[in-house]
Amino acid sequence: MSVKVYSTPTCPWCTVAKNYLKSRNVEFEDVDVSRNREAAVEMIQKSGQRGVPVIDINGNIIVGFDQAAIDSLIR
Repeated sequence: MSVKVYSTPTCPWCTVAKNYLKSRNVEFEDVDVSRNREAAVEMIQKSGQRGVPVIDINGNIIVGFDQAAIDSLIR
């Protein structure tokens, strides 16, 4: 499974999403879009969104923290 979390250090929902993934023992790549312009552009291209978190699970994009959507994709 490939999981990437586009986030910023000051985003509270990013922290919630990452903590939730950790609680489910899901390994993920944490990408700080405030420091990585290329990743920010990639995130916008994938999601059409500028807000974080954006979670990419095997190419499926979740905008924001949506526990039900995350659960359906990590099973």
